[in-house]
Amino acid sequence: MSAQHSCSPEEWEARLDLAAAYRMGARLGWHDMLGNHFSLRVPGTADAYLLNPLGLFFEEITASSLVKMDTKGNVLSDAPHGINKAGEVIHGGIYAARPDVASVMHLHSSAGAGVSAQEDGLLPISQNALILMDRIRYHEYEGPASNAEDERRALARDLADGSILFLRNHGTLTAGRSMGEAFVLLGRVERACEIQIAAQAGSSVHYPSQDAIDRTRAIGAMMYGDNSRSPRAKLEWAAFRRKVDREDPGYAA
Repeated sequence: MSAQHSCSPEEWEARLDLAAAYRMGARLGWHDMLGNHFSLRVPGTADAYLLNPLGLFFEEITASSLVKMDTKGNVLSDAPHGINKAGEVIHGGIYAARPDVASVMHLHSSAGAGVSAQEDGLLPISQNALILMDRIRYHEYEGPASNAEDERRALARDLADGSILFLRNHGTLTAGRSMGEAFVLLGRVERACEIQIAAQAGSSVHYPSQDAIDRTRAIGAMMYGDNSRSPRAKLEWAAFRRKVDREDPGYAA
């Protein structure tokens, strides 16, 4: 049954955006069985957000199947199989701590998890990496969270004012001021990790000059700013949404 008639127009549009992101994530090969999750704050609310239900692959997510949660962990809409507890801990904690964040996305990709397990993390060896450097933070792995409140606080503390978090020995996470920004940052960090893994498979890695590193980092820090050509990755997300509309429109149910 469609959720369109039981929520506000603003929430329905948010549901469409998030469901489209899941379908696009599936097409990019970002899913890990039932373990990854994207979320989006419900427009006009301080503590409500949308999350995928447990039991569906990314390619099966629809706007109506998304579950509405609050930052205290309460489920506010139908969820026949419940939700992924780790999703609630990660996303709820960040939304509670960062009112500027509209969307959170988390992956376990081979490249992202691989770089997260490297002692030096993401290296400044590609343009893709350099433009992200000022946004990146790190969170140490302590095993599956046995105390949800402790983990929520630790994630929020380590993300601090950043928008990309490497969860050590675990994966990647992005926090955007819009869903498009979170999605595009995730795509960029995944690509940077793929390049790093590829570069390390060959001869010794070449580093750019410090001047080139500094200039590229400065440009990257301004990307998606409100005065940029694509504020909050508006143009990139619009292109992704058009692609999903052409190739996988079933998300809109």
